[in-house]
Amino acid sequence: MYVSTVVQSTRFELKHLFHLMIPILITQFSQAGLGLIDTIMAGHLSPTDLAAVAVGVGLWMPIMLLFSGIMIATTPLVAEANGEKSPEKIATIARQSLWIAFILGVIAGLILQFTPLLLPLLGVPDTLLPKASLFLHSIGFGMPAVTMYAALRGYSEALGYPRPVTVISLAALVALIPLNFIFMYGLGPIPELGSAGCGFATAILQWLMFAILALYIFKSPSYAKTQVFKSWEKMNPYWVKRILKLGLPIGLAIFFEVSIFSTAAIVISPLGETIIAAHQIAISVTSQLFMIPMSLAIALTIRTGIYFGAKNLESMRKIQKIGFATGSVFALMTMAFIWFFRPEIAAIYTSDPEVAGFAMYLMLFALAYQLMDAWQISAAGCLRGMQDTKGPMWITMLAYWVIAFPVGVYLSRYTEMGAAGIWVGLIVGLGVACLLLILRLYSNNKKLALKFNTPLNS
Repeated sequence: MYVSTVVQSTRFELKHLFHLMIPILITQFSQAGLGLIDTIMAGHLSPTDLAAVAVGVGLWMPIMLLFSGIMIATTPLVAEANGEKSPEKIATIARQSLWIAFILGVIAGLILQFTPLLLPLLGVPDTLLPKASLFLHSIGFGMPAVTMYAALRGYSEALGYPRPVTVISLAALVALIPLNFIFMYGLGPIPELGSAGCGFATAILQWLMFAILALYIFKSPSYAKTQVFKSWEKMNPYWVKRILKLGLPIGLAIFFEVSIFSTAAIVISPLGETIIAAHQIAISVTSQLFMIPMSLAIALTIRTGIYFGAKNLESMRKIQKIGFATGSVFALMTMAFIWFFRPEIAAIYTSDPEVAGFAMYLMLFALAYQLMDAWQISAAGCLRGMQDTKGPMWITMLAYWVIAFPVGVYLSRYTEMGAAGIWVGLIVGLGVACLLLILRLYSNNKKLALKFNTPLNS
């Protein structure tokens, strides 16, 4: 039963929220920066290379985020156990998460080996098929590392230790540049692979990141009470079921959202390489900026999960309100950044004036949905902390695939809007998701308030 406890000050809550959010934000920027580096380096090879990476990433990203997203279940479960002061439960959750992560990673890697068969069916031009296919084949080998790294990351961040993940992510960002050069331009026995070399470089890097984080957790005294590698555990059906029951809807919700953005490049692929390249630049920019509200949402999941486990309903609602206010401020800052620096942003990606000009036009659509994006991801983060994941899954499927996708396809392929049509569809989908997720969060808070006789406006 929820009990009345002392509610901390807004200053206290902001301090702890930012203590989590800032390292997570650096981590998110670093990991998103891996894709940014791939895009920039491919863009300076040729528009064809950039378009090939856009198509490859458009298929890899949803699969990667689906399977690694399932492992986000580790975060609220560990946060809840942390709030309950149950270190032995935390260690078990982490070990069981690693088992599941390994199996899911192998499955994801196998799926990526067959994904290139879809490219001709999706109308991808023949000129892009070889490099896009090789990119998908190669990057698939890194998937077990991606999912296991996600499990360990969720475990570490939920315990209040986001900085080790941050340091590793920053180091990986630096390491990717020489790795890309080796596989893109060739070195010794390694042939010149062009933009497809990004896939090999990224797969190798993912395994290095996982190995370093695992070693750090094993050696650091900070994890002594909840040590993952202290003992061996077989797969436990109870925890496997609980992790998957919580994590699968999270992964699917992320998949429904991200895939609508990623497959947009495939939808507009018949419009030509210049349009695809410009679209990829705009998507890359908005993906980087999305790391801000996403990092806030992860921090909200942790803080909400701790209060959920500690049975502190009033503090849980307070951190939600603070999170939404913080997200709104960041969104307004992001909108101003896009508006004033569009030419400079486009110049980072390409020297082609036609590609740059159209990319600046598409960035205006990205500007239009920043507030909605911040609100919907904050609501989703709070709901995950409350271990409500099925509702958000159905909401995102409805918003993005039942509403946004048909609208975007129709406007982009059957009207004169062209590529802009797919962006209008994205805005419509985000609007629907934002409204429904906020209503879902309000409904959950109201039910808890009625159940435990706590005023909703407290």
